[in-house]
Amino acid sequence: MKSINKVLKYTAVAGVVLSYSSAFAGNEDRVGSAGATQLLVNPWACSMAIGDAGISHVNGLEATFTNIAGLAFTDKTQIKFNRTNWLGSAGIGLSSAGIAQRVSESSVIAVSVQSMNFGDVNITTTDLPDGGLGVFSPRMNIFNIGYARSFSSSIYGGINFKVMSESISNMKATGVAFDAGIRYVTGEQDQVKFGIALKNVGPVMKFKGDGLSTEANYLSNGSIATLEQRSATYELPSLLSIGASYDFIFSEKSKLIASGAFTANSFQYDQYRVGLDYGMQVEKAAFNLRAGYVFEKNLFSQENRSNALTGFTAGFSAAALVGKNKSALGLEYAMRLAGNFGVIHTFGATISLK
Repeated sequence: MKSINKVLKYTAVAGVVLSYSSAFAGNEDRVGSAGATQLLVNPWACSMAIGDAGISHVNGLEATFTNIAGLAFTDKTQIKFNRTNWLGSAGIGLSSAGIAQRVSESSVIAVSVQSMNFGDVNITTTDLPDGGLGVFSPRMNIFNIGYARSFSSSIYGGINFKVMSESISNMKATGVAFDAGIRYVTGEQDQVKFGIALKNVGPVMKFKGDGLSTEANYLSNGSIATLEQRSATYELPSLLSIGASYDFIFSEKSKLIASGAFTANSFQYDQYRVGLDYGMQVEKAAFNLRAGYVFEKNLFSQENRSNALTGFTAGFSAAALVGKNKSALGLEYAMRLAGNFGVIHTFGATISLK
């Protein structure tokens, strides 16, 4: 009876917070006005396959993007590598790697990096608009340091610090931000979970470099002067996500996780997310099938939607115990639909040491 009362109490609290977030959502006039939007791209396959709806149940290194509180559920050591063809046919490569390490009975730390590569671009000037001066490679990088811990058998929390950099041939912008998250777990089999994550909170960013300088020729006396242009600052795409999930436990080796989440964005339309994750174990192997959907305003209007992603996500993973220590080696895949850009594919590998 006490467990039921707890579930009802926290469901009510989550409902109140969700309603409050919906009522005070971001200004739609600000859609598209933030910078550093690479912070909104999930580089990890498993959590992305359920539409990022796993605010309350994604564990391990992937939680550094979804909800840092889930990092506290890392067993011992976890290493991940993922690769994404971002925006399908756009030719943008997104690579991610990280390691999570338990440092005490209650604490876990993690370090990860994401790098977005746009390929080679010709250097052009007003005198040489067709190039001929060589090429440069624009890059966007994110470096994360996360910490999470269990405060009790039901409450978990964490914080993630990140450093972002964006660069072209002659300009660069660098910024810092942090994420914070909590998770509450209840139920006789810990099957009910709630999570809240605040992400991308930090000061404004600004481009600096020689690219803001322009040489001007004064015809009156033939002298040349260098003009310095001002670079405008831009804000980070901060957001608040609230989610809940329930584990349908069919047996000791089979369960289905149903999850839902609401994301209040400061600089784009708010989003509603749902996801399903079915997992089963067969001897020393584990298999998961995943699917999700992300809905936002004007999603079905090709002319008015503000997001290249069209909602549907899916994926699968397989893991097996290997070696004398029975460490887990897993392979994962996920896909996102990106409208005219085609399909975004993410492939990855995970090593969990015991």
